[in-house]
Amino acid sequence: MPLHPSRRSFLGAAAGTALALNIPRAAAAAPRFAVGEKDFLLDGKPLQIRCGEMHFARVPREYWGHRLKAIKAMGLNTVCAYLFWNYHEWREGQYRWDGQRDAAEFCRLAQAEGLWVILRPGPYACAEWEMGGLPWWLLKHPGDNFLRSRAPAFVQPARRWLHEVGRVLAPLQVTQGGPILMVQVENEYGFFGDDRDYMRSMRQAVLDARFDVPLFQCNPTNAVAKTHIPELLSVANFGSDPERGFKALESVQQGPLMCGEYYSGWFDTWGTPHKRGDNARAIRDIDVMLKANGSFSLYMAHGGTTFGLWAGCDRPFRPDTTSYDYDAPISEAGWLGEKFRSYRECLSRHLAPGETLPAAPAHLPVMAVPAFALRETAPVFGNLPEAVIRDASPRNIEQYDISRGLVAYSIVLPPGPAGKLEAANARDLAWVFAGGRLAGTMDTRHRRFSVDLPARTQPTNVEILLYTIARVNFGVEIHDRKGLQGPVMFRTKDGAAEELTGWDIRAIDFGADGDLPPLRWQAKRVAGPAFWRGSFEVQAQADTFLDMSSWGQGIVWINGRCLGRYWSIGPTQTMYLPGPWIKAGRNEVIVLDLTGPRASRIEGRTTPILDALHPERDLARPASNARPRLAGLAPVHSGEFASGPATQEVKFEQPARGRQLCLEAVDTFDGKPHAAVGELALLNQDGKPMNQSAWTIAYASSEEAHKEDGGALNAINGQNSDYWHTAYSKGVPPGPARLVIDLGATVDIAGLRYTPRQGPDTVTGRIRRYRVYVGDRLVQQG
Repeated sequence: MPLHPSRRSFLGAAAGTALALNIPRAAAAAPRFAVGEKDFLLDGKPLQIRCGEMHFARVPREYWGHRLKAIKAMGLNTVCAYLFWNYHEWREGQYRWDGQRDAAEFCRLAQAEGLWVILRPGPYACAEWEMGGLPWWLLKHPGDNFLRSRAPAFVQPARRWLHEVGRVLAPLQVTQGGPILMVQVENEYGFFGDDRDYMRSMRQAVLDARFDVPLFQCNPTNAVAKTHIPELLSVANFGSDPERGFKALESVQQGPLMCGEYYSGWFDTWGTPHKRGDNARAIRDIDVMLKANGSFSLYMAHGGTTFGLWAGCDRPFRPDTTSYDYDAPISEAGWLGEKFRSYRECLSRHLAPGETLPAAPAHLPVMAVPAFALRETAPVFGNLPEAVIRDASPRNIEQYDISRGLVAYSIVLPPGPAGKLEAANARDLAWVFAGGRLAGTMDTRHRRFSVDLPARTQPTNVEILLYTIARVNFGVEIHDRKGLQGPVMFRTKDGAAEELTGWDIRAIDFGADGDLPPLRWQAKRVAGPAFWRGSFEVQAQADTFLDMSSWGQGIVWINGRCLGRYWSIGPTQTMYLPGPWIKAGRNEVIVLDLTGPRASRIEGRTTPILDALHPERDLARPASNARPRLAGLAPVHSGEFASGPATQEVKFEQPARGRQLCLEAVDTFDGKPHAAVGELALLNQDGKPMNQSAWTIAYASSEEAHKEDGGALNAINGQNSDYWHTAYSKGVPPGPARLVIDLGATVDIAGLRYTPRQGPDTVTGRIRRYRVYVGDRLVQQG
């Protein structure tokens, strides 16, 4: 049967040859590894890739070998090596591949354990990593639409990065005796855009970097066709329904079937329940893929920990936890439990003839550390650097060459009446002090950028301490510039408003590795944001989990090494401390706490706390009694979604203008009183998805928050694998399911893109009939 033109490029001049445009002529004659008609071919024989994701940046270098042994023992034959561009080039032109960043050594260790390597060099990665792996200094360039585009401001530094990757890692390709079988080009670009020429330019940059193994791209099932080009093998990412994922691949190419990311669990964000994967479903899906002669990569085989300040942020703004346990079969600390054993049992049924599995590595030692006090303090405001930046109106910190950390803004207000201080933006959290007293907080999670200030009888110093948590790592919102951003206005109750100009700005820039500034310690307890210091002594090195549940919010350092962020709102209450980072004898611990601890003590536990929520410990937030105002309002659109999990686009009869949009579920396909939304995007008049960085949930009729994370923000975070689900564990609220999104400004909306809850047809909540309302005020308070 004649081949579709997009399929021919995988076959080459003879069946089983490599991708012609990826391999130089000399190497193409007899490649060690190639993409055939239906199989990956190693030395001419079919190879079914059973891959596991493990990020070397998230695992102590001392434990790389242990985790690779566990991956091999689970039944995998390949490991993914993800590169995060910003991890290796935090400052433009300064590349680092030493120590924890030694990607070449990680690949060599994988090869020593009998594992092949799939390299994922970006330039964009996502992976719940700061800015998706893109360097912050790109944001010095103006504009909000140049990242991941063919704009020279992005392409030129991206090409330099990939050239550097080739210098370090091209010698480790299978064509040169190394373990690297394939290289990924970009990552899930079909979710972000549809410029196929951009994908071609990134592919060419990888080729120019001297990579001569097969190249591929990955996309979610719903976006496989969107950016497919015949020069790249396409693989599909999904966490359920492998039949549909493989069918999407067969619709665009002939070649081996592969799931580029199969989700064993999910990541956690601060303030939401710990996520867990459906193990039974995962085993069924892996069986289905392997029986269909498919290959896969398990995301994650081992999640590890996002040490330092590298944790990313879900959209529109939900920062990710330091723990990246992911409910993976190999736990955050490398433990091998029932989930590991079930994967190993499943994979052992699909081994190649003569293949056997090695024994699993031994459990690493763990210890308790008796509680110890942190008695020395260094107030943040008393330890700011002397260097001052003066600016009429605050701009994003990237313009001041500040990467991330603590930024203090100060200005003197003359005597006057009470009023409201309002900023145009504050990324991410800010504490506002007037005359040394806390007046209130700004919080980008809720688009709250104003604080009430009291009347003043004398000139009063206003200080704003801003804390950057993480840059968004997914969607167009990766253009995530930080800092207090003007104009900053002071508005009195009578309506008079004045712009505040003439700011002093000082910053503690924590840099790439969370470097501590020089600190002046004092032996007394203080109130407000401060560094705290103490120590513990041990005689042996073993893993432990620092219990931070009595602290507020901030960062921990152990022996000068930045361990990561903590936040007692949960779900994570402990911080994984690897044994090799502990010294025999005295170990110094420094904690930055921005809200103040309830007790300035820490102990080391032998087990982690991964699922303990404490919303009462969050920053103060005005009480909300929101309710919808839809009476007498005609919907701008009504209709019926198709059944099944496919993403669907709806165009309104004519564009609707408003600041808020309400999706109302009339009924569902399963007839049950529950509604769910995997993802909801809104389309502009060009049919393109709108930027969601200013969006908030104005109202949700209910959210399931006990049995699972069914929070409404899941509907607008860009992740198809989680979802908003109406409440069910404590009763079903009456009335229709409604979700109201506030867009942050009045805009024209031409349609929407709806992704149902993913999974088999038996899942609850897929909406059938629906109504859409648009207006400036669809929700009222009180």
